[in-house]
Amino acid sequence: MKMTMHIDDDLLDKAMGLAGVESKTAAVDLALREFVRRGALVRELSPGLDLSPAELKEVFDPAYDLGAMRLAETPTPYGRKSRSRR
Repeated sequence: MKMTMHIDDDLLDKAMGLAGVESKTAAVDLALREFVRRGALVRELSPGLDLSPAELKEVFDPAYDLGAMRLAETPTPYGRKSRSRR
């Protein structure tokens, strides 16, 4: 089925570059699939956790600081252990 669409060329070029696709059809197909995926996700998550705003405040620790936690962690060494030379 052939269809005529009027799409901003600059916008389409940017989308193709971001998506890493070389055809206009692939870019439009990918964009539509992403739009549908996000819409389904929003629809699925819209009821929330069935908690009131007051209950949500109780669930989350206001002092939670991910950045501070990451800085406080001891880094895990990766790679081979160095051998002592005799």
